[in-house]
Amino acid sequence: MVRKLTFIIAFLAVLLSAAGQGYAANLTFYLQSQHPNVVSLEFYSQDRNHVWPGNDQVYLLDDYDTHEFNLSCNKGEKICYGAWVRNRSDLFWGVGLDDAEYCKDCCYNCDGGRTPVIVLNP
Repeated sequence: MVRKLTFIIAFLAVLLSAAGQGYAANLTFYLQSQHPNVVSLEFYSQDRNHVWPGNDQVYLLDDYDTHEFNLSCNKGEKICYGAWVRNRSDLFWGVGLDDAEYCKDCCYNCDGGRTPVIVLNP
């Protein structure tokens, strides 16, 4: 009887551990700005109240290099990028500042994958 109980407890522990790990994933965005001015960038979850990088911070694209952003997210979560010319929220890409705009192709699902290089043209 003790053996069966030990087996059941161990089995349940494995199941709970696997279930907890099943929700965590990541998504890597690749972005390149071709705009001559500095571009501000954030990522917005469409499934929960979460923003990357968060805490009233933004990522800055201040050169023409391709930048990599590895986001820790919930598996299956829909994430959209929003970018805008610094101090000019009327010049934007994706969902823009504060996830306020509509976009057709700026959202990706968190599935452990990566986006193609997203080029922000002037």
